[in-house]
Amino acid sequence: MYQLTINGLTEQQFLTQYWQKQPLLIKQGFVEFADPLDANELAGLAMEESIESRIITNQNNDWQAHHGPFENFELLTEQNSTLLVQAVDHWHPAAAQLLEPFRFIPNWRIDDLMISFSTPGGGVGPHLDQYDVFIIQGEGKRHWRVGMPDASLKQFAQNKSLLQVEQFPAVIDCILEPGDILYIPPGCPHEGYAVENALNYSIGFRAPNQRDLLSNFADHIIDKEAGNKRYQDPAITLRESKGEIQSTEADNVKQLMQAILEDDILFKSWLGTTLSQPKHEMDLMPPEDLFSSEQVSELIADDEIIFERLGGTRALYQVFENEILLSINGENYTLPESDLSAVKLLTDHTTVTAEQLNSSKNSLLFVQTFTTLLNEGIWFC
Repeated sequence: MYQLTINGLTEQQFLTQYWQKQPLLIKQGFVEFADPLDANELAGLAMEESIESRIITNQNNDWQAHHGPFENFELLTEQNSTLLVQAVDHWHPAAAQLLEPFRFIPNWRIDDLMISFSTPGGGVGPHLDQYDVFIIQGEGKRHWRVGMPDASLKQFAQNKSLLQVEQFPAVIDCILEPGDILYIPPGCPHEGYAVENALNYSIGFRAPNQRDLLSNFADHIIDKEAGNKRYQDPAITLRESKGEIQSTEADNVKQLMQAILEDDILFKSWLGTTLSQPKHEMDLMPPEDLFSSEQVSELIADDEIIFERLGGTRALYQVFENEILLSINGENYTLPESDLSAVKLLTDHTTVTAEQLNSSKNSLLFVQTFTTLLNEGIWFC
């Protein structure tokens, strides 16, 4: 539906020259761009309890952040206001199609699609993010300034949920029109203000830090009741100072901790569970009449059937020890390596035909797994 062009660059040239290196203005990245929704539809999503939304206002430099759901939109004034809705790809299939042209970046790195509507002068102020983002201009125009990373820039909180940064020198200063795209690497300060009523689509990428990864892995160890090996020191000797932790002892503790990270099965199980876990709620609608494995086998044998994947689904896989670990929305499924072609179809595409899955119709584990996914509403036909 959307065909991305990057200033005449190939995807690999973009990755080599710009990804996490410098920002890029992509003029007419989407030619003849058509908005997948309008401001009224976006407002409708912001009224839902299960969808994260905010309205940011800036009246006379008084920045305020208001969190949804919203019963009305009195805060969305004719000037200096912005409505932001998170994870729209979970709820709006047409909008979710905007993610597809950017899947030359691995699926596990893609986070979600945030959409904003701003009245003239509306924005969130100068700020920086610690992750990559593509910002697509939809309806209207928006004035953007983007700088290079600068550790000396001071950040400050306008309120509890709005962190901004002081003014910065810009390497990109432009007005985006429909179909234009900005790529902004992590740590690059940027600010955008609507010139007229404007829709913007932000595709963000996951960049977990060490603290979050280690904390999450520790939780996984506890859940699996793993990590029970204790510290041992059979070669301990007398020492002059009883209060000292010797460097060899510190190294032994570190090695004890590293050993559990090197447990390949435990680590990859955690990795699949963690990286496939959606951060936001999903619009799950399991079928009223659950499928049996026999029925799913019959569906796969029907070449006219098309299976669609629910928006926001995180589908990833790893191959090790002649098996596939398929991870879907925080759950792991083990499959034989012979099902790899079918697994690739499920993880790499949002739609798949029964004919494409036909090679795995005789794989009991694949059919059972796909039956579970259909019954949970993650795939549907």
